[in-house]
Amino acid sequence: MSGAPADTSGQPPSFAGRGLREARSEPSRATDDRARLFLHAGQVFATASPTRVTTVLGSCVAVCGWDPDSGIGGINHFLLPHWVEGDLSSPRFGNAAVELLVDELVDLGARAERLQCKIFGGAQMMSGNPRHSAGLGTDNADVARKALSALGIPILAEDTGGRTGRKLIFYTDDGSAWVKRL
Repeated sequence: MSGAPADTSGQPPSFAGRGLREARSEPSRATDDRARLFLHAGQVFATASPTRVTTVLGSCVAVCGWDPDSGIGGINHFLLPHWVEGDLSSPRFGNAAVELLVDELVDLGARAERLQCKIFGGAQMMSGNPRHSAGLGTDNADVARKALSALGIPILAEDTGGRTGRKLIFYTDDGSAWVKRL
């Protein structure tokens, strides 16, 4: 759903793509032997080991990427859309975070041409910010889409926009995701 407009209706999201499930109840931990990690804002995580990564998003965006053949996957969680050249690059910024995630996945052995991604977050949590006419969340989601497009990486699913936060659980080895609106 690359380039799809952000949902600002407040209605339940439209879920698309394999491995994206609407939240009714959280996935069972008892039957899941993957390692577990909580990802904080401004972090990037990539691994060759099956891992269940949890994060909570508001206007922030998470890009989840994986190579389905190798099982290598990872996720970022960024707060702001653009890193300004000259300052220290940081995964707190979308343009730097997407590039860093892809670099880390490839360094672990993923093939760039096989990478697939999903995008989550980008809610409009506060209205009326004159610095971000479309909204910080919308700007964050747009940066993720543009960065992935420039790298030629397909976006298989997306749950962005709206006015509420999300809890996200991403499985790095198979690219599946669980989302709950908060």
